[in-house]
Amino acid sequence: MRFRGTSLSKSGAVRHGDLPPGPYTMTGFEELAKQTVLYPQEAPAAVKTNKHSLLIGLPKEISFQENRIALTPEAVTILVRNGHQVVVETAAGTGAKFGDNEYSEAGAQIVYSPKEVFDANVILKVEPLIEHEFEYLKPGSTIISALNMPSHERTYFERLNEKNITAIGYEYIEDQGGGLPVIRTMSEIAGSTVMLIAGEYLSSVNGRGVILGGITGVPPTKVVILGAGTVAEYAIRTALGVGADIKVFDRHLYKLQRLKYAVGQPIYTSIIDSETLSEAVERADVVIGALRGDDGLSPVVVTEETVSRMKPEALIIDVAIDQGGNFETSRITSHKNPTFQHHGVIHYCVPNIAARVAHTASMALSNIFLPFLLETGTIGGIEEMMYTNRWFMKGVYCHKGTLTNAYIARKFNMRFKDLQLLLAARF
Repeated sequence: MRFRGTSLSKSGAVRHGDLPPGPYTMTGFEELAKQTVLYPQEAPAAVKTNKHSLLIGLPKEISFQENRIALTPEAVTILVRNGHQVVVETAAGTGAKFGDNEYSEAGAQIVYSPKEVFDANVILKVEPLIEHEFEYLKPGSTIISALNMPSHERTYFERLNEKNITAIGYEYIEDQGGGLPVIRTMSEIAGSTVMLIAGEYLSSVNGRGVILGGITGVPPTKVVILGAGTVAEYAIRTALGVGADIKVFDRHLYKLQRLKYAVGQPIYTSIIDSETLSEAVERADVVIGALRGDDGLSPVVVTEETVSRMKPEALIIDVAIDQGGNFETSRITSHKNPTFQHHGVIHYCVPNIAARVAHTASMALSNIFLPFLLETGTIGGIEEMMYTNRWFMKGVYCHKGTLTNAYIARKFNMRFKDLQLLLAARF
C-alpha cells in the first residue's frame, strides 16, 4: 500500500516514499508513542525543579489526641509537581483518614522515624513542638505550627533560639486583606461543631437530659455566647435551626452589629457588663466562650462565683481555652478526657475542637498552607517570603536565634528585635 509521498514498512512504520533503504527519520508520532505508550506506566511524572525548592516535613502529631495533618495528599501532589520535596512520617495522616499509600502515590517520601522528618528544612505541623521533638530539630530550620501561647514557658522560646530556628505561629499569619485565615477557618469548624457537642452533653447520657433547642409546649434551651466572631456566627446558625434561645455578648458594639448582619436574623446582643452577663450565664443551659484576646491571651469574663450559681449540670464550652479561656474555672482538657465538673457545672475545655472532624479540618488547613508554600518556593524561600509579604511576617515570633514578637518578649522578660529591621539589615 502506498500513500502520496510516503510508504509503509513491513513493521507498519510510516516512512518517506522515495528514501533509500536504511534508517529513517523518527516521526513526531513515534516520538509521542515513546513518551506515552512505550514507556512504563509507573514511570514518575516530570516535575519542575529550581534552586528554591522546599524540603517539607510532615511529622505525626502526638499531643492532645491531635488527628489533623497540615497537608492532604492532593496538596502534596501539587507541591511535588512544582519541584518541592515532601517527607511524611508513617501514619501521620491516619487520624484524618489519609493513608501512607495516598501520600506515597502523591510523590511524598514515607519515613519511619520522627528524626528523618525533622531533617527537612521546613517542618509543617498542627500542634506546637513538645519536649522530645526539640531533640530532632535541625539548627537553622523553619517550624510552622500553632503557637498556643498560654501553654508555653520561657524555656520553650530559649530552646528555639539556641538552635537558630525560625518559628512561625500559623494562627497569627494574616492574609492580604488583614484577616487571620487559619483562625477564621478553624473557627468556622468549631462554631459548627460546638452545638453538636452541646447536644451531646445536655442529653441524659452525659447531663441533664435536655434537648438542644425546643419543642411545642416546652421552653427552648437557653444558650449564651461570649464573643461575636466567627465561632459565634456559625454556632448561632446551628442553634437557630433547632430553636434555641440565644444571647450574645461582646466588648465591642461594632462586632455585635456585624454579627447581626452576617446572621441575617434578629438575635439578642449586649455589651459585656457584669450584672447583665452574670444574670444570663446563671440562667443558661449552655455557655460558649469564644472571646479571643488581641495580645494572645483571652479575657476572663465569667468569675468562679458566677459559675457556682449556674444550673446543676449546665454546660460550659470554652473554645478560647487555647488562649487561656473565658472562665475563671476553665482548665485544658483533651479529647480522651474532654470534661470535668466544677461547682456541679460540666466544663468542656478541649483546645483543638476541630480535631473532632479531622478529615474536614485537614482539608481546610491544606487549602491555606498550599498557596503560601507554592508562593514561598516561587519567591525564593521563607526569608524572602517574610521580606516580601508583611502579612506573612506577622506570624514570625522567632527568627534565626532572635525573638521577634514584642508581646512574648515582655511577658518573659527576653531580648527582642524588630523583624523588619533584621530583614532590612541583609542589604
